[in-house]
Amino acid sequence: MELVEGRLTVDDTDALVERLGEIGDEHGCAVQAFDARYVAGRDHLERAVELADRAIERGENVARNRGVEILLYAAGRRQINQAFEMGVSEGEQAVVVLIDGDDEAGATEAATEQLDITEPTAAVEHADEELLRDFFDVTDAERDATDADIGALVCERVALLEVEK
Repeated sequence: MELVEGRLTVDDTDALVERLGEIGDEHGCAVQAFDARYVAGRDHLERAVELADRAIERGENVARNRGVEILLYAAGRRQINQAFEMGVSEGEQAVVVLIDGDDEAGATEAATEQLDITEPTAAVEHADEELLRDFFDVTDAERDATDADIGALVCERVALLEVEK
């Protein structure tokens, strides 16, 4: 799994999604873009990929597209329209583009060049803890009961999606 992280200006979300799909098809990869504020670290996305692949292997996937299935697990939701909240939207934002598959190096290069990602940084550092707590329904009581960081709690939510099916 490769991550392309930085800032991206999105003028047309549908055109971006189409371009991500084309890059993925050209390189045999799933290519999925996330609003970096919702990404609780690399472990969060690695776990989502692992569980999405397992669901696909078992024929238990909800989405026909592997990238969308990864998004569902990353969001901890089975409803695609709810998971899309974690995706990119129009305007300038910090993004994380996940690339996983056969030609990750080629897809990473294509995504970086063709999407005009600027300020390549560790975008996951842009995660918004309050937004994550709200999106993943992490309560104050839960935070008080553990010394786990928000990343660990989000990974738990991702894993719980498998149990809640």
